[in-house]
Formats: sequence, structure tokens, C-alpha cells
Amino acid sequence: MTIKPISDLRNYSTVLQDCRADSPVFLTKNGRGKYVIMDVEQYDELMAQIKLMEKIMGAEQRTERGEPYIDLSTLRSKLGI
Repeated sequence: MTIKPISDLRNYSTVLQDCRADSPVFLTKNGRGKYVIMDVEQYDELMAQIKLMEKIMGAEQRTERGEPYIDLSTLRSKLGI
């Protein structure tokens, strides 16, 4: 884990060198965590995982409320398979 003060951004190329696909850089302001710099591919993957988890949680909540679900044949027809 790389933690740097935000003042290090004056020489941002050094900060960016420390930012790797599996190693974001955490920036502090006044000694407290404030920002994260991360690889854009890792960010995109993280956002995709969050969206998937939101959909899964929504489906679980609908199931708990007893709302109907889509059966396999309906799903196949919606997907065109």
C-alpha cells in the first residue's frame, strides 16, 4: 500500500510511477486519507463489480419480498437464445 501526502502531487510523475494495476496510491490531506489514484482498467473492473453486486442485491430483495422472477424460458426469449 502506497500512502503519500497530497503535496507530492507537485511532482505528479513520481506519484504516477508508484500507481500500478494492483497498487493504488492513497493521498492524504492534513494527515488524513482523502483521495485514491488508481489504474483506469482496475477502476473500470471495480465499477463493473459494484454494478453486478447491486443487481444481485436487488434480485435478492425482490425474491425476499415474494416478487415474481423470470423463468428460464422467458429469460431465453428475452436474450434471443
